[in-house]
Amino acid sequence: MREYARGQTAILLRRLAFQINRAARAGKDAGAIHDLRVAIRRLSRCLRVFSEFYPGDSWKKIRRDLRKLMRAAGRVRDRDVALALMAEAGAARRGAVAIRLETERKQAARELSLEARRWKRSGFSRKWRTWLEL
Repeated sequence: MREYARGQTAILLRRLAFQINRAARAGKDAGAIHDLRVAIRRLSRCLRVFSEFYPGDSWKKIRRDLRKLMRAAGRVRDRDVALALMAEAGAARRGAVAIRLETERKQAARELSLEARRWKRSGFSRKWRTWLEL
């Protein structure tokens, strides 16, 4: 079971790294933001479920870091969802609320892109592989 848990963790960590690279480049791509959030949730859940197979509390620190990235991605995704709901309801695309949401989304996307680039530079994947003994 230990090898299975570590194998699944390694796969999910690779997916997260891929999605972080995508998010660093994809300011307007709502799909990339959604996929990043899915990758974060899956890895986080994997770490929790298989926690007994990792050394010490290494998995807790990683989950804490993942929450920070999830919040940054959530700020973008929340605006995407709000804008989609407004469009579905027939609200004016150039109305005051829509314009404010677009502005907030652009700012949140810039911040997420910067955060994703910081993650890439930090070598998080290599560091976490060591911590988790993958």
